[in-house]
Amino acid sequence: MKNNVNMAGKLALAAALGIGLGAATTAAAQGKGDWTVKVGVNKITPKVESGDVSAPALPGTKADVGPDTKPILNVAYFVTDNIVADLALGTPYRHKLFGAGSIQGTGELGTADVLPPTLFAQYRFFRPEAVFRPYVGLGVTYAYFRRERGSAQLTSVLNTGGPASTFSLEAKWAASVQLGANFKLNERWSIDGGVVKTKLKTTATYSTGQTQPIRLDPVAINVGVAFKF
Repeated sequence: MKNNVNMAGKLALAAALGIGLGAATTAAAQGKGDWTVKVGVNKITPKVESGDVSAPALPGTKADVGPDTKPILNVAYFVTDNIVADLALGTPYRHKLFGAGSIQGTGELGTADVLPPTLFAQYRFFRPEAVFRPYVGLGVTYAYFRRERGSAQLTSVLNTGGPASTFSLEAKWAASVQLGANFKLNERWSIDGGVVKTKLKTTATYSTGQTQPIRLDPVAINVGVAFKF
């Protein structure tokens, strides 16, 4: 009888521990119906293929675009345990434009700000309670350019002796692909990082009437901390 009592006590204790562990696992999960907010930094590096400025211009007048790093905010909703809608936001990036091709070495031609909000459909691998969850995503980006500013160098290249040259960049929709991973620290907090490649082509229009096609195709690398609601 004593052995039976002891056995019953052990079974009750095991059941209680099992329930406790199960609750902890569920609390630590990122699954259907959850929201997460990620704050971090993002570096965008354009991989430029520049066309020529249209005539009249020196043949081979091309442009290059420098990188920029800014804070990023991601808001994600778990549609299912594995499918996630992820919206990437942030402050405007400011990119410097430089001479390339036949005007290589002429220096900075101007600057442009860009807001590139992106909505991703992600697939997160493994179970919701997994500590490490890699993911892939496919998204759409809207690249909105603003505050384009030309420099004295741009004027000397396009309109020597004339009034200051300015330019504008056409806003564009573009496709983006994403590869990343999430590493859980506890039931609420995690570290998240990823790489995004965007296929983006736009057109620069100059105040002198000339135009220039530019393929930007930026690569973005981000890392941050995420909080689950």
